Amino acid sequence: MKKKYSKRSLAILCVSTVFVIIIGLLLSTQKTDSTTKDPSGLAIKKSDVKGTAKFYPYKVNGIYMEVIAVKASDGTVRTALNTCQVCFDSGRGYYTQSGNELVCNNCGNRFKIDQIEKIRFGCNPIPIMKEDKTEENDIVTISAKFLNDSKDYFKRWKR
Repeated sequence: MKKKYSKRSLAILCVSTVFVIIIGLLLSTQKTDSTTKDPSGLAIKKSDVKGTAKFYPYKVNGIYMEVIAVKASDGTVRTALNTCQVCFDSGRGYYTQSGNELVCNNCGNRFKIDQIEKIRFGCNPIPIMKEDKTEENDIVTISAKFLNDSKDYFKRWKR
């Protein structure tokens, strides 16, 4: 014996099914930032770092951050947060590269790549010092603790 359904019941069933399918598709295609799931922090392959600055994304509690990695003239990999120690609160204190210098997009201060990790304080990128990262073979890993502790520098970031 066949059960008869009203048009309204069928319409509700169809709409509900489509809704469930759409939600399922959205959840399955959501991008996740794999760096946030790594409890050790952000891993950067040294072989990927050249004389042109690379900007590595990292997310902490919904706050988007970037780390600068660049090869200095002595061949070492230098790292810093992509935000200015003075201008970070403006939201525009991030850097772009011009030749062998990084330029603050807020105040225009120019900072030589070879100075990254050598100079602290002032209008320059926040250095990531040896105590906040590890270097093993071809990998530089910036600690999750350091990145988490630094997230406030990016709260107003407008890049």
